[in-house]
Amino acid sequence: MTLYTDLIAAIEPTDTGWSAHVSDDWKQGRTTYGGLSAALCVEGALRAFPDAPPLRSAQFAFVGPAAGELAIAVKPLRQGKSTLFVAVDLVGEQGVATHGVLTFGAARPSVLAYEHVPFPCVAPAEQCEPFFPENRQGAPHFSAQFEVRKAGGTRPLAGGDPEYLLWIRHRDPAATSLSALVALADMPPPPAMALFPQFGPISTMTWSLDIVGPPAEGDDGWRLLRTRAETIGDGYSTQEMHLWDANGRPLVLARQNVAVFV
Repeated sequence: MTLYTDLIAAIEPTDTGWSAHVSDDWKQGRTTYGGLSAALCVEGALRAFPDAPPLRSAQFAFVGPAAGELAIAVKPLRQGKSTLFVAVDLVGEQGVATHGVLTFGAARPSVLAYEHVPFPCVAPAEQCEPFFPENRQGAPHFSAQFEVRKAGGTRPLAGGDPEYLLWIRHRDPAATSLSALVALADMPPPPAMALFPQFGPISTMTWSLDIVGPPAEGDDGWRLLRTRAETIGDGYSTQEMHLWDANGRPLVLARQNVAVFV
């Protein structure tokens, strides 16, 4: 299994940006796992702009499949006194696979401070059962890169409200970077799959996320993820996603549009 930090460390500079190699254990079907595709875009932007302020928001369009050797092309869109907008393309043999627009913004003094992202009341990760079956039947290849515990909600094909509540973390203990957080935040299958009558293909179309705080340094890596399908119809599903650290601090708030083929 290719550890996340080894894959990121192997990124090399090229004349037009960077190149990365994605091994089969990071694939979802015939393409690179979407969370990793987004994380590679973040890594490319951070390498192009090492002095960028903190990442505040990102939008990703998963345009097409890509795996193996990938190119990362970074283009600045606008740089002001406190903000930076960057476009990133992840490119494979068939062209652009993922297009991202990343927004970086420096902190500024403000009299305002408000936060209302309630942390669900759940048992700690070590008291929760595995989310995927022991034989991993139906689980995508990339999911073996993560530890996943069921803290509440349902499972694919299990019915009930289409919502997952999961403890998740990288199996690679050194995966603590910002891009590693992005790679983790897209881990579970779409909650719409809870209502599938049988397994069928899915494909994430777009992913929009806001980074509202970095995880604390030196914690155990567990993150609580709540993801809920809001609408399912015409072959698409919209879903919301919230990610907290183990102390209940919100880290990522996100939305996805997913194509479903059942």
